[in-house]
Amino acid sequence: MARVAGVEIPNEKKLKISLTYIYGVGNSKAQDILKATKLDGENRTKDLTEQELSVLRKYLENDHEIEGGLKQKTFRNIKRLKDTRCYRGIRHKLGLPVRGQRTKCNARTRKGKGLAVGGLKQKITKT
Repeated sequence: MARVAGVEIPNEKKLKISLTYIYGVGNSKAQDILKATKLDGENRTKDLTEQELSVLRKYLENDHEIEGGLKQKTFRNIKRLKDTRCYRGIRHKLGLPVRGQRTKCNARTRKGKGLAVGGLKQKITKT
């Protein structure tokens, strides 16, 4: 497997698809990377030469924020919102939807599994 930006990208997939395994690179960014490095996205990753891989690595390291740096930046932004106690920060702290979605009947992804509300059933013991 080829190692790019600290991630092992799959050999059997086309280059344009295997680049999306890197955190921070989606389909459109993968196309932009291939245009800038003048690589063919239809080639399989295993068919790349070492020189082409080094060009790809250098371009990603110098021109794009990916993987660890991007994760740290996202974490710092959320932490800043929480520290300033703004509305979005409070929603992050409470684990509720941040961007105005309704919470009465949806938002299971953010709120988690719904817990039953009510009295607990007591075991009947023999007397």
